[in-house]
Amino acid sequence: MADQLTLRLTIADPVQGLHYSLQDPKNAPVDIRVSGGGPLSFDVTVTLRPDGTLGGSFVRREGKERRFVYIAVAGQAGQTDSIGQVISRRAKIDVHEIPADLLQPGATLEATLPGRSKDGTPACATVRPLGPWTRID
Repeated sequence: MADQLTLRLTIADPVQGLHYSLQDPKNAPVDIRVSGGGPLSFDVTVTLRPDGTLGGSFVRREGKERRFVYIAVAGQAGQTDSIGQVISRRAKIDVHEIPADLLQPGATLEATLPGRSKDGTPACATVRPLGPWTRID
């Protein structure tokens, strides 16, 4: 049987007024939040498999090793107004790079993510944490 842990994905500076959410395996938004400009956090329960990889309903895979979670933004997060029709992105958060010594059953691990690209628009594509993953429990 596999063990579970929690990944807390905190967006440090989301764009105010945009919708943010997790994205399920069918690309549907889950846990939609509207940014007020302050940090937003999403908790994702993941499964630590016996081989040391992470799985679960929000963990996607690419190739043999890459595992990631999507955070959807604006249109991808279900925002249907004119902004959501113009901005429709998602951020790919790699979880296969979390140090193995942090992957303990029952732990809560946090990564702080940038919410904006250099041009001020929402961060998208592969988004790297601003610092190392940390255990917060």
